[in-house]
Amino acid sequence: MTSVTSVTPTAPSDAAGQTRDILDPATAAVIATVPEHTAADVDAAVARARAAFESGPWPQMVRSQRAKLLLRVADAIEDNSERLFRLETRNNGRPITETRAQLSRVPEWFRYNAGLLAAQRNAVLPGDGPYLIYQRRRPLGVCGIITPFNHPMLILARSLSAALANGNTVVVKPSELTPLTTLALADILADTGVPDGVVNVVTGAREAGVALTEHPDVAKITLTGGTEAGRSASVATAARFARMTAELGGKTPVVVFDDVDPTVAAEGAAFSAFIAAGQSCVAGSRFLVQRGVYAEFVDALAARAATIRVGDPALPETQMGPVISARQRDKITALIRTGVDEGARLAAGGTTPDLPPELRDGFFVAPTVFADATMDMTVAREEIFGPVAVVIPFDGEADAVAMANDNLYGLGAGVWTTDVGRAHRVADDIIAGMVWINDHHRLEPSLPWGGVKESGTGKDAGTESFDDFSWVKTVVVRTAATPVDWYGTSPDTRLN
Repeated sequence: MTSVTSVTPTAPSDAAGQTRDILDPATAAVIATVPEHTAADVDAAVARARAAFESGPWPQMVRSQRAKLLLRVADAIEDNSERLFRLETRNNGRPITETRAQLSRVPEWFRYNAGLLAAQRNAVLPGDGPYLIYQRRRPLGVCGIITPFNHPMLILARSLSAALANGNTVVVKPSELTPLTTLALADILADTGVPDGVVNVVTGAREAGVALTEHPDVAKITLTGGTEAGRSASVATAARFARMTAELGGKTPVVVFDDVDPTVAAEGAAFSAFIAAGQSCVAGSRFLVQRGVYAEFVDALAARAATIRVGDPALPETQMGPVISARQRDKITALIRTGVDEGARLAAGGTTPDLPPELRDGFFVAPTVFADATMDMTVAREEIFGPVAVVIPFDGEADAVAMANDNLYGLGAGVWTTDVGRAHRVADDIIAGMVWINDHHRLEPSLPWGGVKESGTGKDAGTESFDDFSWVKTVVVRTAATPVDWYGTSPDTRLN
């Protein structure tokens, strides 16, 4: 077991010795201990970030210098990649092949936002008369970033790189379950030359998160998490007119039409459902399949689920690891029982996988497929956040779109079809922030990430995110040689 400390100053909870054990979800063994920070610790971290913003070099740094430093950060992350892959796999249980694939892309976000910073232009606006009108962008100040357990480093990098590129200082509150790569990244940032106080990490649970969202000196909150947490944070930020970006829950529909090979679609569907053990807000969880290929699709998806190798996430042959905690495992298994009780047919899974003795205390759930479900069933409506796919038949295109939109969420969606016109029509009609056609869960630094309805507000990544970490000042310059004399004989009516 290792002991990990945060980069915030010594605070009351540190002195009192309040700590939290961090578990390996594959074995339930304690792998680290971190401080359990309180509201007082958050206040100290925000004060430190505010001091760095108001009197430190970061916001005043020449843009090219700040961009260059972010590029060095990207290089440093690559240099430490193997250590980060293994640390995140041990902390959140994702197979090392998944973690390596995901974290290898983290440097791209720092390079992308460094590029946006270097290429940023200030607009010159049109206006009548002898005036030059232009805009300047200024950093917001202290920004709070609250990250989840499922993709801790990637989701942090999306917001952190944009916040830093714009000259803000940051307080990060990672999930209380998965703080380890966040703490490691903070060390990398410090070693690379990011000035003291610019990036601060507080570890802890609800008290720390609430204190950060409610803090009067935090100008923006970016939160990825559950819908209820996002709702509370939105109320807190709105009360002081702070900015808020929230990526929240999802119940992603994946629509499969009968013009596709059902086996090919099922293999793609398996990726969307079972990647990260289904612990993704855009995980394919509702498979709406046209009746002509329904039976074949169910058989193919169930067969694929049954062959997924569940086990030690540190082994390269493992295809699915545990879920994050005993609480999450128990929630998932309870929902599986509800699905059976409500009449859905278990086509695959629904049990605890067969595991070697050293993993039997871990938090594993077998890849599960429900068939013959209906839209009113709990498993078809609630976000399960686990490796559970629910397959529901539909008849025509209008039926599919109506079923896809019949949900509180609107984060992501998938469409499988070989009909080009249909692909675009359905993608246009589905109410979701992101739609993939004949694929799933693909992302780029330039791709704005975020949903509608109860899936949140605002965008993470892309120019939309970059721009939202600054505010716009408009400057109007009179260039005429004659003075302004409103109360004279020739008033300028354009001033009215």
